[in-house]
Amino acid sequence: MRILLVASSFNSLTQRAHAELRDHGHAVTVELALPHVDLTAAVRRHAPDLILAPMLRTAVPEEVWSAHTCLIVHPGPVGDRGPSSLDRAVQENVTRWGVTVLQAVAEMDAGDVWASVECPLPPVGKSDLYRGEIADAAMRAVHLAVRRFASGTFTPGPQTSHRTRPVLRQEDRRVDWATDSTERVLRLLRAADSRPGVRDELLGGVWFLHGGHAEHGLRGRPGELLATRDGSVCRATVDGAVWIPELRARRTPGGPGEVKLPATAALADQLPALPERPAPLTAAPFPAATAPWADIGYREEGDVGFLTFSFPGGAMSTAHCRRLLAAYRTALSRPTSVLVLGGARDFFSNGIHLGVIEAAADPAAESWANINAIDDLVEAVLTTTDRLVVSALGGNAAAGGVMLALAADEVWCREGVVLNPHYRLMGLYGSEYWTYTLPRRTGAETAARLTTDALPVSSAAALSSGLVDRTLPCGPGAFADETARLAAHLAALPSLASRVARKKGRRERDEAERPLAAYREAELVRMRRIFDDPRAPYHALRRAFVRKEPATGTPSYLTCGVPPASPASRPRNVTGLAVQDEALRAAGC
Repeated sequence: MRILLVASSFNSLTQRAHAELRDHGHAVTVELALPHVDLTAAVRRHAPDLILAPMLRTAVPEEVWSAHTCLIVHPGPVGDRGPSSLDRAVQENVTRWGVTVLQAVAEMDAGDVWASVECPLPPVGKSDLYRGEIADAAMRAVHLAVRRFASGTFTPGPQTSHRTRPVLRQEDRRVDWATDSTERVLRLLRAADSRPGVRDELLGGVWFLHGGHAEHGLRGRPGELLATRDGSVCRATVDGAVWIPELRARRTPGGPGEVKLPATAALADQLPALPERPAPLTAAPFPAATAPWADIGYREEGDVGFLTFSFPGGAMSTAHCRRLLAAYRTALSRPTSVLVLGGARDFFSNGIHLGVIEAAADPAAESWANINAIDDLVEAVLTTTDRLVVSALGGNAAAGGVMLALAADEVWCREGVVLNPHYRLMGLYGSEYWTYTLPRRTGAETAARLTTDALPVSSAAALSSGLVDRTLPCGPGAFADETARLAAHLAALPSLASRVARKKGRRERDEAERPLAAYREAELVRMRRIFDDPRAPYHALRRAFVRKEPATGTPSYLTCGVPPASPASRPRNVTGLAVQDEALRAAGC
């Protein structure tokens, strides 16, 4: 079928729907529902058999839903209505939720039901849930609804009861540090972790707080800042404390959107002198319920080492990369035969930290430092020849984060993961030794297609192309245990020692043919040229991305239902698209 995705942005769920529906043989196009765009005319141009809205903040025009079957994906169970469905569920500590696919009608979320799937809501951040349990349920419901529509025999049923709740505003999200328990503060923070954040007063200014983790040892006056840890700040509650990883300054009226940053970087000179309380790399001495929160951790189970990491939004700053490299080297000092890199739920990595770069006094210099720091990490993985290394992707990955994963001997990912193995839409050529690892895995032709199409890739497509070696059919909460089970099996294989020996021999042969340093130098020459040119499209594209500048149209490679057109032939119809086209040429794409 010809399926048109109508969405407010090409977000993670829209990307997953795009990739999986294409896998099922449908011709899929995308149209962004933007305030100044005539959606009715756009739908007429696409002439779809079915319209699907995976993430839509505005109502579908009557001219569209009255002429076409238009299915809305609502992140709530049948009868739930309102724009803050998932936010409210997290804030109210709901443990079971659901996703409903319903038909668009005049009243928001009031149409007949085509499919509904339940799911658990573990105590994690809203955005993590949205990319995990909610996305899994949404895609099961979407595939069911699409099959029902294609059959031509299904009749959707009405909602017999409903509850409509208004948008969750900042006054509903407010933390009262004088009275709110740690548990309540965490729920408020988790319900707003990525967007919109929790507005709060701190050190005489107004900030938005993003993310939250419990602290089990530190205590202080409620609301007081107690300590720092790897860029996060610890703030006291009435019965404990919480770690807040990121802050965003309040936007000035009419000004650009402010950048979300590690909390200590955002506060900068305003931050008082606080003790740095690093977490131990291993939490083994602590019971699981009271283990110190850390964004990097290491544990061992028999002959397998597990180096886990989880950075907000999957972005890895220079400091993140250097700390992870130090932890990786510590893991290599341990007597294990298999080392698993990753294995946590949500993002694996999205590469360099564009927000920290944008906020730097010299973005070009920070870009250069960041790309070299992540290259150092990738090089360490590529040159590990005394054991097998597995990259375990429990969540999505993009750009340099995909290439970091490819440095390992095997790549495992959870079913439902979406990969974006390209750099071109940010105006970059890319590094992380991708010119060595990607063609080696997929072949030169597929590598060229993946990096030039600039389209999301499903876990199934990644498996068939050789981008990953194994997909795990499990929920986000079960991924760590499944990874551990498979890694233990791998470590117990009698053939492991010979495989490690073959790996070492291949690395030596590859190095003799062309040293890794040559790949890195060739990539970084092109990256340096882009970083140091203030007119390079990368700088405008980065700024638009991190400051959430609104798009003015839909890029043509999403509207045509085929791989992107050549840069020279694309219309300039999206914010930054004119410079984006130039970026593709500058990056050698």
